[in-house]
Amino acid sequence: MQCPFCQHSSNRVLESRSAEAGRSIRRRRECLECSCRFTTYERIESVPITVIKRNGDREIFNRSKLLRGIIRACEKTGLEAARLENLVDDIEADLQQRPTREIASADIGELVLEQLKPLSEVAYVRFASVYRQFTGIRDFAETLSHLQSGNSADVHRYNGKNGSRNGSAITV
Repeated sequence: MQCPFCQHSSNRVLESRSAEAGRSIRRRRECLECSCRFTTYERIESVPITVIKRNGDREIFNRSKLLRGIIRACEKTGLEAARLENLVDDIEADLQQRPTREIASADIGELVLEQLKPLSEVAYVRFASVYRQFTGIRDFAETLSHLQSGNSADVHRYNGKNGSRNGSAITV
């Protein structure tokens, strides 16, 4: 491990402890050359997940992009940032445990909605409106009525271009 200050490769570990709910090890180090202290993290290297977008494009899963979307949906709902970080941790762990390395963005969106529903109805509707491409008040009304009734009835998704149903049913 190179010192970030002087690039010397000799250092000693002062302290080690578990971090990120046991998913990594935090090590406090001291450079033997310049005596500066720095922190390193050891994590299990995971195979990257590829997200298949709606338009067919593929991109590497970006945890911070997912977190940004969830934070935006949860603005002014009173949900703590730590809770949202844990939610993203849970989703990422779920994705890492899957046998396939390519996952449709629709699957990730459904995971987010599943996690948001018990936390905040407002955040759920906000996220659903962007993720499911609501085109009008009718889409909101359908989602709200299903939330209010508490059932898991199918809600048809609009395709977002001409307001017609695309026939794919999505569970709320």
